[in-house]
Amino acid sequence: MSAQAPALRVAVVPARPDPIPVYRDDGPLALALGRALGPVVKLPAPLLIVLGLLALVAAIVIGGPDTSLGVAGAVIAWVVLTLGIASGTPPRPRIRWAEPPLMRATEYTALIWIAALEGPDAYPAAFALLAALTFRHYDLVYRLRHRGVVPARWVSRLSGGWDLRLIVAFVLLAAGALPAGYFVAAGVLGVAFVGEAVYGWLAVGRVQRPLEYEDEEDEGQ
Repeated sequence: MSAQAPALRVAVVPARPDPIPVYRDDGPLALALGRALGPVVKLPAPLLIVLGLLALVAAIVIGGPDTSLGVAGAVIAWVVLTLGIASGTPPRPRIRWAEPPLMRATEYTALIWIAALEGPDAYPAAFALLAALTFRHYDLVYRLRHRGVVPARWVSRLSGGWDLRLIVAFVLLAAGALPAGYFVAAGVLGVAFVGEAVYGWLAVGRVQRPLEYEDEEDEGQ
């Protein structure tokens, strides 16, 4: 009778996440819109993002800081709708690279515009919030590029995604809670982003890609 060879430990490298969805930084609402309407709309994602960005730019040029609260709410709703749908449209490989920079341009512009609607006193808070968000978006890119992993799930949930951030920013404006609300968000998110990133890079170790193992048995003859 042939003896069975001992089980071998074979390293299995987890698949590297698709970078474009990671860089988009979608929240739960955007993902839900993409699942529900993306396959129906079928427009290229960059085109949908541009439609949202153009509406935002038009509101800024036409109304500027004097835009009414109702119009501002409608513009933010349109941005969330168009950019959210874009998360679920059929991918176009040749132009997918354009999605993250267009997303960042739209989100950052919207956050500054919302601050402008409150008044000049809200600008420092807006840029404090942008500093925290910029750190997160750089971390998303470089951690995936150099280690093949993404930040911890809890910190991504805390960030809310670009969609919830825009909605919360508008709610703060409507409630008269700016610029304090921006400062609080910048502080909480900044501490969470930096703290989790330091832990991820230093405490866990600079591992290119974490390994998992599964048993594989070779049968003898």
